[in-house]
Amino acid sequence: MLEGRELSKSFGRTRALRGADVRVADGEILAVMGPSGSGKSTLLHCLGGVLRPDAGEVRFGEVRPGAGEASCGEVRLDRLSDRELSRLRRGTFGFVFQFGQLVPELPLIENIALPLLLAGRSRRPALAEAADWVARLGLDGLWDRLPGELSGGQAQLAAVARALIAGPRVVFADEPTGSLDSVAADEVMELLVDTVRAQGACMVLVTHEPRVAAFADRTVTVRDGRVVQPVGAR
Repeated sequence: MLEGRELSKSFGRTRALRGADVRVADGEILAVMGPSGSGKSTLLHCLGGVLRPDAGEVRFGEVRPGAGEASCGEVRLDRLSDRELSRLRRGTFGFVFQFGQLVPELPLIENIALPLLLAGRSRRPALAEAADWVARLGLDGLWDRLPGELSGGQAQLAAVARALIAGPRVVFADEPTGSLDSVAADEVMELLVDTVRAQGACMVLVTHEPRVAAFADRTVTVRDGRVVQPVGAR
């Protein structure tokens, strides 16, 4: 589904990635762990098309169901234009960040519906779909609240719903529970994992918490800009 080969990325004189290799299978939840400054978030951003690697390849294999083997294609994210990457990030990819990054001027329901609206969906059906998510999250009565009026857990649940509402093929989650207590963190992770599995998607999960990594199918570690596979992994 998604593969990074020999990825390198520098910020000035700081080398964040030094030939990192990683592969995520279709339907797999992969946890990426490592100490602060190891390059794990940079790796996620390169895989998701947020950053362009200085060297190496990012390959994404897209399968269109029902069209046979001829429908199986592969694109090089590192070669796509900015417009093509933006289109990919709006629908095919979904992102969840540590502090949610909700739009502060928009109420809860519009924040959740934002990916659909940006993709050209009519406002009424987009908001109706977002309302279903509000009910599912147990946030009834908060649909018109601004992000600043929500608790940390409520805001992060809304951010997860925003990432998932368009049915992405790959979800990128960068420390999605880093600012939450253990109860809210478990709630967010259960929503993420259950929905990703139900949608048949895959997920790249960056975390420094073993409790969160335990939700994944497989864990790799980033050290000094390189991916270290666990003993016995292929």
